[in-house]
Amino acid sequence: MTPRPLRALFLLCSLALVARADDGYRLWLRYDRIADESLRRDYAAQTGTIFLATPGGAESPTIAAARDELTSGLAGLLGTAPKLEFIKAEAPAALGPEGYSLRATPRGIEVIAARDLGVLYGSFALLRLIQTHQPLGRLAVTSAPKIQHRMLNHWDNLNRSVERGYAGQSLWEWDKLPGELSPRYRDYARACASLGLNGTVLVNVNANAQFLTPAYLAKAAALAGVFRPYGLRVYLTARFSAPIEIGGLKTADPLDPAVIKWWHDKATEIYRAIPDFGGFLVKANSEGQPGPQNYQRTHADGANLLAGAVAPHGGIVIWRAFVYDANVPDDRHKQAYNEFVPLDGRFRDNVVIQVKNGAIDFMPREPFHPLFGAMPRTPLALELQITQEYLGGSTQLAFLAPMWKEVLDADTFRPRAGATVARVIDGTANVARVSRPVNPADTGQETRATLSVIAGVANTGTDRNWSGHPLAPSNWYAYGRLAWDHTLTAAQIADEWTRLTFGNDARVVPTVTSILLASRETVVDYSMPLGLHHIMARNHHQGPGPWVAGGRPDWTSLYYHRADEKGVGFDRTTAGSNALGQYAPEVARRWADLATCPDRDLLWFHHLPWDHRMRSGNILWDDICLHYQRGVDTVRSWQKSWDTLAGAIDEERFKSVQALFARQEREARIWRDACTQYFATFAKRPLPAGVEPPAWTLGYLRSLNAPFTATAHPPAAK
Repeated sequence: MTPRPLRALFLLCSLALVARADDGYRLWLRYDRIADESLRRDYAAQTGTIFLATPGGAESPTIAAARDELTSGLAGLLGTAPKLEFIKAEAPAALGPEGYSLRATPRGIEVIAARDLGVLYGSFALLRLIQTHQPLGRLAVTSAPKIQHRMLNHWDNLNRSVERGYAGQSLWEWDKLPGELSPRYRDYARACASLGLNGTVLVNVNANAQFLTPAYLAKAAALAGVFRPYGLRVYLTARFSAPIEIGGLKTADPLDPAVIKWWHDKATEIYRAIPDFGGFLVKANSEGQPGPQNYQRTHADGANLLAGAVAPHGGIVIWRAFVYDANVPDDRHKQAYNEFVPLDGRFRDNVVIQVKNGAIDFMPREPFHPLFGAMPRTPLALELQITQEYLGGSTQLAFLAPMWKEVLDADTFRPRAGATVARVIDGTANVARVSRPVNPADTGQETRATLSVIAGVANTGTDRNWSGHPLAPSNWYAYGRLAWDHTLTAAQIADEWTRLTFGNDARVVPTVTSILLASRETVVDYSMPLGLHHIMARNHHQGPGPWVAGGRPDWTSLYYHRADEKGVGFDRTTAGSNALGQYAPEVARRWADLATCPDRDLLWFHHLPWDHRMRSGNILWDDICLHYQRGVDTVRSWQKSWDTLAGAIDEERFKSVQALFARQEREARIWRDACTQYFATFAKRPLPAGVEPPAWTLGYLRSLNAPFTATAHPPAAK
């Protein structure tokens, strides 16, 4: 191992080299020197000695990571490295195994935790306070995660492509592993640990059985070795047909004894390679993926097969509820509920059902999924999408914390008022608590713990700035902060990320945060307003496609918007599909009644005439068009606001965002022109006052296979 002083010197040199040009690689861990000399002097005095305290008092790779981070971080911020002392101290019981306490004392700052990982999390938190210029004089902070497993899901493939990836190739260099370890792996782990993320699923839910072969387990083990000091446990996706594809069996029937033995042996093999392996994530019987229903078995049968295999090692199985039948029923919205609710209570203790935030598929806006609160004897995980599959990929800004707060704060009314989605997933909404055996590799962990999980589909790739758009890492950051503490507000997170990423300049912070906080609603306005959904282009999902038809109905836009000369929208009331019947009565009544259904959800639940009178006083047609125009106008306002920051933000990132905002304005106009012209063929009404005439004809826009690629340099108006 490299001696600690040399490691710290290496980190400092790396920071100095990166500082020459800010390409976004450092994310929110920038540690640039504080310009205010008085403030810098105060911080230096307050952090002259930092005590890292745990009950055990022993050195470890995780404590070494905390030491390195504090040494390099404070040296960069203050120009001087602190004195670090490791001491024994009892941590408050409320901190649990991962929480921390930060306390200012006359002798220095104390970072107290029950486990080494808590010390690392506390060290990052202390640096975050200094980076954002928070006072330390009366520092007394305690913090512990509200959710046990806080995970990133990577949809990365064997060939290093990334499904729904918009930032280059996969981070994982499979051809070079296990022998060559990119320095980027450690930086990825640092970024995750700085947010308190503690799990990573390395590969795609559309699984490949090759990742379970010995050669690839060795590669995953090499990554796990890099991640381990940062508390980041590795998970893999399990291809349900793996016993056939790589095991030589003739069946993958979950009740077949040979299949059961194969999975038990495979689990033993995996834990031999990766002692702290977290478990399996499974997508089964959905979109062509094999699963237990191939053998007339249930999802519970399939999940319990794998759960039994990893249970002796302390592993868990995360079984996705994103399932829908190829024989389309009356409403895809209802399918996951119909399949899983009858199975409540039939899953093993170490199984959690992973549920997307909404019932369709990560739309720009969806009402919360009806499964939340409907399975009181089964732990449910919340799955969010950090990568912007339906919100512009890496060419459009959409800060998603407001979107995620909508679902986290939504009241399911199950079992009673106040049972928000957040409380359902963290186990505090009177949902049955589920316990599991401890992983022997987790020394000192509690022997029984509530099984709670949150997952985010990652937006990382090999682009130098990790996420393509310079502002897109805000979503990785926001997800991590909410995974740790879902009571944080979107505004708090936006302010933090802006200060960490661009500094504390009084011009920059309010300008950038206001743009961030408006951005998701803006994308909704110019793409799928008022409850319209799933009207994007086919396959790549980039750009508008309200005309998409043909093939499987629930993969088309017409299935969802149902526009005709009478009106538009999907009727999910008792007069239609009655998907509202899957929610608690308090929720269903609110959405069913036009007097109480929010405008933002209107066309999700109702098919309404074009002349329906809205709360604004406009008819529905006019309101739809005005939303599209408002989205365009808001992006234009960002361009003006961003231009005022010239000189306050480094030129590289300033010009990059400036160019991307110009592109987003073009793409917003394409959405507006395509959708208003298409729906006008049914509404047969003119554009209302205040909406610009289209720049391109409907026929021309329909001819573009991938409009946002084709219009990177926009065509002449047609």
